[in-house]
Amino acid sequence: MASKPTDVRPLNTPGPFEWPVADDEVREALDAAYRDGSWGQYHGPHSEGLIGDLQQHFSVEHVSLCSSGTIGIELALRGCGVEASDEVILAGYDFPGNFRAIEALGARPVLVDVHPSTWCLDAEQLANLRGEKIKAVIVSHLHGGLADMPKIVAIARERGWQVIEDACQQPGAQLAGRPVGSWGDVSVLSFGGSKLLTAGRGGAVFTDQAQCHQRMKVYADRGNQAFPLSELQATVLRPQLKKLAQRNQLRSQRAGEICQAVSHLSKWLRPVSCQADAQPVFYKFAWSFTPAETMPELREELLAKLAAANMPIGAGFRGFVNRSERRCKKVGSLKHSSQLSQSTILLHHPVLLAQKNAALQVAQSLDYLVRQMVT
Repeated sequence: MASKPTDVRPLNTPGPFEWPVADDEVREALDAAYRDGSWGQYHGPHSEGLIGDLQQHFSVEHVSLCSSGTIGIELALRGCGVEASDEVILAGYDFPGNFRAIEALGARPVLVDVHPSTWCLDAEQLANLRGEKIKAVIVSHLHGGLADMPKIVAIARERGWQVIEDACQQPGAQLAGRPVGSWGDVSVLSFGGSKLLTAGRGGAVFTDQAQCHQRMKVYADRGNQAFPLSELQATVLRPQLKKLAQRNQLRSQRAGEICQAVSHLSKWLRPVSCQADAQPVFYKFAWSFTPAETMPELREELLAKLAAANMPIGAGFRGFVNRSERRCKKVGSLKHSSQLSQSTILLHHPVLLAQKNAALQVAQSLDYLVRQMVT
């Protein structure tokens, strides 16, 4: 049993934690785009500059800008040549748009379990998986966890599968000395309103495969770019990309401080973790509220208390375990995907750019509320 809660009640956190943050360089970039008229162009110097920045950052040859990370996954599937009746491997716990992107092509998702420590597709589950219809595998890096890309890529090469790397939550992360997003045959970023690189909407798809890039380009060409990123969006993204490493370092530091402050609750709050050669970044920071792995109503009770305390913590994805087998194929029991869909709580990143005292107040409130429930 945990120690009894003290008389310290949840503090009023010094929020709300705003996102995006005020940024003079973004304002200056917008002013410059207004003055030179580029804000009204279909495609201009800011888009071209952003493409160059991303090519350099991720060491890739081809970059396509698009309207969202969600459409980016669909473009990536089409670029990989996925067609109706093909199968695409997907984690049983993942962003719902990835499942629907597979269905949009008439293909069928093949659900594989996640690793319970990383919230990402478990490479070990792929080792014995074979199938003539499997064309690709979508690998998402989620909630501060990183998938084992060296092992996944090696298995995919052996099987002849294409790897689509969803790096939407982890721009700037590193794995085995390489940028996350540089491992896949095709990789995707999101610039949605809540993301670490934000333009309100938008995304990017990149690859070293000329044929893949050409397939995406042809599909998106409807007389003009059907899924565009605007010049104004590109304008605000470029200065953010320059600051990404610095901001990610601060986020990692704050996440570590919060995690350490509640580490004595590890029996009930199991944090996301990564392998030793990884440097994750934190769009969300995940814990499994372990009592909810078997009693999911306990998570809903905890989330209600967190919301009442104005805490920047919400639920994880619902996952796909309960999807009809008419829509997908399931490999094994998907035990961990099921548990995490019931137990995951997520700390949202804006607090991670706040002062240390704000982060520790969040930790103190979380500590109090969890101990209140488990004692």
